[in-house]
Amino acid sequence: MANFTLTKDNNIATIWMDQKGSEVNTLSVKMLDHFSQLLDDIESDSEIKAAVLISRKDNCFIAGADIKDLMAIEDSKEVENLSREGNKILLRLSRLKKPVIAAINGACLGGGLEVAMACHYRIATTDKKTVLGLPEMKIGLLPGGGGTQRLVRLTNLRYALDALLTGKNIYPFSAKKSGLVDSLVHKEGLHQAALQVAARPIKRKNKKLSLIDKALNTSAGRNYVLKKARETVMRKTRGNYPAPLKILDCVETGLEHGLEAGLEAEAIGFGELHATQASKSLINLFMAMQENKKLKNNTKTENVDSLAMIGAGFMGAGITEVSIKNGYDVVLKDISHEGLAAALKTIWSDFSKLVKKKAMGAVERDRLMSRVKTTINDEDLNASDLIIEAVFEDIELKQRILADVEKRCKKSTIFATNTSSLPLEHITANAAHPQNVVGMHYFSPVPKMPLLELIVTDKTSKKARQMATNVGIKQGKTVVVVKDGPGFFTTRVLSALTHEAIKVLHDGAEIEQVDNAMKDWGFPVGPLALMDEVGIDVGAHIARGALGDMFTERGIEQDDTVQKLADAKLYGRKAGKGFYTYPKKGRKSVNKDIYRFFGGEERKPMAKQTIQHRIGLSFVNECVRCLEEGILFTASDGDLAAILGLGFPPFTGGPFSYIDHQGADEILKILQSLNEQHGKRFEPADLLVKHAKDNTPFVG
Repeated sequence: MANFTLTKDNNIATIWMDQKGSEVNTLSVKMLDHFSQLLDDIESDSEIKAAVLISRKDNCFIAGADIKDLMAIEDSKEVENLSREGNKILLRLSRLKKPVIAAINGACLGGGLEVAMACHYRIATTDKKTVLGLPEMKIGLLPGGGGTQRLVRLTNLRYALDALLTGKNIYPFSAKKSGLVDSLVHKEGLHQAALQVAARPIKRKNKKLSLIDKALNTSAGRNYVLKKARETVMRKTRGNYPAPLKILDCVETGLEHGLEAGLEAEAIGFGELHATQASKSLINLFMAMQENKKLKNNTKTENVDSLAMIGAGFMGAGITEVSIKNGYDVVLKDISHEGLAAALKTIWSDFSKLVKKKAMGAVERDRLMSRVKTTINDEDLNASDLIIEAVFEDIELKQRILADVEKRCKKSTIFATNTSSLPLEHITANAAHPQNVVGMHYFSPVPKMPLLELIVTDKTSKKARQMATNVGIKQGKTVVVVKDGPGFFTTRVLSALTHEAIKVLHDGAEIEQVDNAMKDWGFPVGPLALMDEVGIDVGAHIARGALGDMFTERGIEQDDTVQKLADAKLYGRKAGKGFYTYPKKGRKSVNKDIYRFFGGEERKPMAKQTIQHRIGLSFVNECVRCLEEGILFTASDGDLAAILGLGFPPFTGGPFSYIDHQGADEILKILQSLNEQHGKRFEPADLLVKHAKDNTPFVG
C-alpha cells in the first residue's frame, strides 16, 4: 500500500504512514481505503495483539484532509457520504478489540487528530513542531470525522467547545492536561515508548474534572454551556458564519442521543456546510495563502541569514520578534539604550507568555533572545545586506536615514522602509540607489497580523523585491506586492472607508449604529472603533498627506473633522477618549461629547442597509480603482490584502470575490444610486462598469 507499511515486533504491529511525493501526510479517500484494508489485516492476524500508528515524516503525523480533493467535489451529497464512510472506518478503529496506539509527532490537525482520537491511546512528543487541533471552522466546515464527538468525551465540554469554535492550536502540555493525549515523551523515544504502551494492557487515567466541570457535566449544566456558547457565537459572527452553529448542533446531538447519532449529524452538517458560499470563500482564501508561500525562492543572492532593524519602537520590536522567532539574527539599532531595553522587554514578555502556556520552552526563549544584538552605533549596520527601517512617518527623517545607510553601507544593501502611507517615490527622491529601496508595510501588532504589504516602484530591482518577499514569508507573513502610490492599497482603501463613516456621522447617524451596521456586514471591528484603535491623530496625519490631495482631486470634498478631533486631543484609546471613552476599569462607552463636531447630540435614524452600502461600497469601489490604476497587480491580491490586513469579511472571499458573488451589475446599480444621492465620491470605477457590461468575473 502506497501510504502505509506494516512491520511486526513481538506481536505488536507498527503501521508506518508515509505519503509518497509529499512533505506531509494528508487524509484522503484513497488513504482511508488503504487504512481500512490494514485494519482487516490486523484483525485477521492472530499473532498481532496490538498496533502502533506512527508517521515516517519528520514533523507531521497527519496534517488534515486534502483540501484540493474536497474542492474538486461539486456534489455536497457526495461530501456528506464521504464523511459518513470515513466515520464508519474510524468507528471500526475505535471498537477494534486489538488496541491501537497513536504515536504523534509534528502536525496532528483536522482529520489527523480525528484519526488519533479514534485510537485507544495517544502518546505525543514534546517537540516544538508538535501541534494538535481541529481548524475546520476556519474554512467554513466542521470536523467530519468524529471531532465534534470524541473531543468532548476525551476532555470536557468547555475545553472541547473552545477548541472546536476557535480552531486554535493545541500544544502538547495542554493536550496532556486536558486528557486529549495520555502521555508525553521526547521525540527520539516516541516509537519505543509507544511499543511499551502497546505491550501491556491499556490503562488510561480517568480525566480529572474541576468542580465547575463536574457541575456542568449534567443535563442542566450542558444545556447552560451550549446556550451560552450559541449566544457568544451569534455575538461574534452576527450570523455570517454557519459552521460554528452547526458544530454546536452536532455536539448537542451527540450528548443527547449518543455517539452514532452525533456522527450522523456530523456527516449531514459537513455536506450542508460544503455547499455554502461562506465555506467556498474561506477555502479559496486558505488555498490562496498556501499558494502565496510559493513566492519564496532559495536563490542564494536573494536570501539573507541576518538583517538589521532601525527603530526599536513598538513596530521595530514586533518586526524583530517575528524575525528571530523564524530563524534570523537581528542587529537592532535605536538612538537610545532606553528604547532598546523597552523593545527587548516587549519581546521577552511575549515569549514568556508562550513559555507559561508551555508552547515554548524557557531554553528556546533564551536561545531566541540571544539572536538580537542591540546597538546605538551606526557603524554596526555597515555590513548589513538588508536593513528594515521602522521610525516615525516623517518624510525628512526617512530620507535622512536612507542617505546615511547609502553612505556607510555596501552599494548592494537593500533598504526596506516600514511605511503605511508615504510614497516610496518621495522617500527615494534623493536616493543614490533607488533600485535598492522597497516598502515593507507591516500591520500592528506585528506578531499577530498575518499580512505584509510589499511596495515597489518602477525602479525597484528584482533582487530587492525578491529578498523582501523571502524575508516576509519566512517571518510567517502572507506577502502581497503592490505598486507605489498615495496610501498604496491598504491605507488608501481604509481611508475611503473611514472617510465615508465620518460623512455618515455628519448626516446624523449614531456612533454605535455605524459600528454595529458594519459588524453585521462582516467586519470584526466597526470603522469608528477602528479609528480609535489606530489613533485619530494618525488618521489626521494621513489625511493631511498625499491621500487628502488625491481624494480632493477626485471631487471628494475635503473634510477637516478628523484634524479637529486630533487638535482637541481626542486621539482614541491611547488617550482614553475618542469616539468612545475608555475607562481604566469597566467597558468602553460612546463619547457623546464628540457629537459637537458632527452637528450636535440630536441624531437622525438611518437604515442599516444604507450605512452598509455607503461605507462598504466606498471601500469596494476604491479597491476596484486600485486595480484599474495598477496599484494592485491582481484582483486576488486585493482580496488577500483586504481580508488579512483590514478585516474585510472573510466569508465573502474579499472585495473582488464579493462583487463576483453579488454581481458587478448589481453593485454598479447601487453605486449609481448613491452617486445620484450623495455626489461624485460614489462614481463607479470604470473597471467596474466594464465588468458589469461584459459580465466577467474579477477572480478567475
